[in-house]
Amino acid sequence: MSNLVVMKFGGTSVEDATAINRTAGIVRGRHAKGLTPIVVVSAMARVTDQLLTAANAAGRGDRAGALAITARLRNRHLETAGALVSQQTICELTNWIDSEFDALDEVLRGLAAVGELTPRISDMVVSAGERLSSRMIAAAFAHRNLDAIYVDARQCIVTDAQHGKAIPQDALIEQRLRHYVLPHASAGRICVMGGFIGATEKGVTTTLGRGGSDFTAALVGGGLDAGSIEIWTDVNGIMTTDPRICPNALRVKTISFEEAAELAYFGAKVLHPATILPAVKKNIPVLVLNSRNPENEGTRIISLAPHCRSPFKSIAVKRRLTIIDVVASRMLMSHGYLKAIFDVFDKHKCPVDMVSTSEVSVSLTVDSNDKLPDVAADLSQLADVKYEGRKALICMVGENIRGQNGIAARVFQAIRHVNVRMISQGASEINMSFMIEEDDAEEAIRSLHNEFFGDPDPEIFDVEALRDVEALKESVR
Repeated sequence: MSNLVVMKFGGTSVEDATAINRTAGIVRGRHAKGLTPIVVVSAMARVTDQLLTAANAAGRGDRAGALAITARLRNRHLETAGALVSQQTICELTNWIDSEFDALDEVLRGLAAVGELTPRISDMVVSAGERLSSRMIAAAFAHRNLDAIYVDARQCIVTDAQHGKAIPQDALIEQRLRHYVLPHASAGRICVMGGFIGATEKGVTTTLGRGGSDFTAALVGGGLDAGSIEIWTDVNGIMTTDPRICPNALRVKTISFEEAAELAYFGAKVLHPATILPAVKKNIPVLVLNSRNPENEGTRIISLAPHCRSPFKSIAVKRRLTIIDVVASRMLMSHGYLKAIFDVFDKHKCPVDMVSTSEVSVSLTVDSNDKLPDVAADLSQLADVKYEGRKALICMVGENIRGQNGIAARVFQAIRHVNVRMISQGASEINMSFMIEEDDAEEAIRSLHNEFFGDPDPEIFDVEALRDVEALKESVR
């Protein structure tokens, strides 16, 4: 449906009654333009972290600590619900919220008695945030005369049983969406569902991993052939780098699917890395927008972005990485040796970010520090192993980097005062990455940003916003 728009709102966009009212206004605006929104919401801000803390406390046998957390969360949801709907309709909603927390508390009591937090129980607990927010927001929309209906995401988002980071089953998801969502959307109703959560074919609750609400939105958009997917967050879109590091960072107006996917994987937190794939399959544009500044055009992610005269679109950083050096001079060139190394990472489900090889060693970078002892133990059966922590990966993304002369020279001249531990260029046409000490990351990013974004292309970057900031600074002086 070309008039179908999937709108995902993150935790800060639904963190309280004020934010939810803003969200309702944005959805009303899309509806007024003749579009049919499907709204995917995260849990209210910080709720997922608190639920995970409660689950861990119960797993340690701290029943009182776990129940104290859920008591605070219960009050927060009840207070927010009371500010969103009228007294005539509040009873049904608050009774439902109370029953959800009663069930959650019962799970935590049982968990504290058993003293073992399994991935399945963890998913059951942390999924409560999205289940609560989506039901409450659907009621708030209806109270504001929006024809909204709550849809339990677990009916639609079918996954495998890999708890904590379940893998969606695309064909089944499409069937379920067309059964549970499409009839409502075809009738012009606004479906509201929770992100991040799904269920196995047998109905066991699962979660899609951190940032999974973006992934849910893309799965829904792809499954229903939506006209567009909108990711509403608390920033104006994808930026040239983190504005907290570089206050003069620019909004990127348009970027390709490929570039956005690289940025998401290598540390840019605006999008979940898996978000792009369902959109790419159906060629559905993705927009990153700011719920606190809905008039801003945000960033448009499309299959082919226009040419940019600047070599890079954005700089991302991925922190808390570890370099693992595997040294075995006798075996490196022997048949099957590299496969044996990667089989170890596969066994422990530990993803690798960067790889570099020499005649006597293989260096790999990982961010799964909790799995390092087990990984190192298995690798030591093959070779000598050592590892270094507190590293950061700087990822520079742009168009046809591999084909531009002199780019590497400019990059490393700009950070000549920083020690570079590993370099990756050539594996991708649009990505140049290198590994440095974590303490040097912000200084390196500022130096690179000054070098490559001093004369930004106004077709690609929001230069006007920077001029407005500079003008405001001058007026203050």
